[in-house]
Amino acid sequence: MKIYSKDREYPEEYKAVLNELSTVIDPISTMNILDAGLLAGLDIDGDTLKLWLAMESNAYYNMIGGAAITHSKIIGDIMERFALVKFSRVYIYDMGNNLLAKFEKK
Repeated sequence: MKIYSKDREYPEEYKAVLNELSTVIDPISTMNILDAGLLAGLDIDGDTLKLWLAMESNAYYNMIGGAAITHSKIIGDIMERFALVKFSRVYIYDMGNNLLAKFEKK
């Protein structure tokens, strides 16, 4: 996993993904997920994309109300942009390395 940092230099395949991720908006802050600090890390290996989001899926306050809706929206937007469109396998994890979403082309 590469820890995401705005000032870091990334290989071309990472730049394309980061450019696309910059269009995913966090409904709470109304900023893109990169500027909002929600992308913690990413890994690209061939046709597999793994993303780590700066959220805790098992925290009580994230399972109810606006936070849960926001996380679902962000994850849905990411899957819409990458699953099957650019990658055959997409995995999204929280900061505890818990799997939040998985797409695998069968």
